[in-house]
Amino acid sequence: MKSISKKVFLLSALLALTATGTAHAAGCIKGAVVGGVAGHYAGHHAVAGAVGGCIVGHHLAKKHAQEKREAELKAAPAQ
Repeated sequence: MKSISKKVFLLSALLALTATGTAHAAGCIKGAVVGGVAGHYAGHHAVAGAVGGCIVGHHLAKKHAQEKREAELKAAPAQ
């Protein structure tokens, strides 16, 4: 029964994070899935792994978007 409550908690946490909008959820879902799986195999810490994965995934997505914007500004012709 304990694993079911963890799954329900994880699912509700993911739904709450995605309900805030796509700007805040960028990278979070993918990171949460990867972190949750890694946490599960690293001692049944799936929820902690999912939370950490969400944070890291969001950070990396934000960093990638910033780099993409900077590259587009450099490539744009001067007016």
